[in-house]
Amino acid sequence: MKLNEIRNNPGAHKRKLKVGRGSSSGLGKTSGRGVKGAKARTGTKVYGFEGGQMPLHMRMPKRGFNNIFANDFSEVNIGRLQKAIDAKRLDTSGKITEDVLRKAGLAHKSRDGVRLLGKGAITAKLEIVVAGVSAGARAAIEKAGGSVTATFKKPEHMNRKGAPGKRRERRAKAAEKRAARTSQA
Repeated sequence: MKLNEIRNNPGAHKRKLKVGRGSSSGLGKTSGRGVKGAKARTGTKVYGFEGGQMPLHMRMPKRGFNNIFANDFSEVNIGRLQKAIDAKRLDTSGKITEDVLRKAGLAHKSRDGVRLLGKGAITAKLEIVVAGVSAGARAAIEKAGGSVTATFKKPEHMNRKGAPGKRRERRAKAAEKRAARTSQA
């Protein structure tokens, strides 16, 4: 073998198809794009276009509602906590925080943190700091001799000037009136 005999393996190098090189090449004039229309032009792709027929995404029924302001919690049941403690994936000696729960594989990443729910039973004495906790989960943990701290505070929506909205002010006034009425009675 000599240097001038070195070649790629057959089929390893595929040349790009050259279009627009005259009518004898077989791909001259319109270069295989056909005539006119959006797809004959450069830089266009018609996603979801079905030739004027009503596209599938428009034919499908629209149902439901996605609330962008809803709280996004990663939910963990106390039964799963107990299973992780029994399997020695969770250390009960220190505080159990959201990071500890994520590292143990019990919670996934969420915008507003972790919320404990009361499904299952727990026997271990725990000190837990999470964003939210249900009443049943709090009762079960405190019954087992542990303690729970909830850190989540719902964000207060402000107007453009940075003041609370009018609705919040009206609710506060109505609450004051109710309190005044009950104190008089």
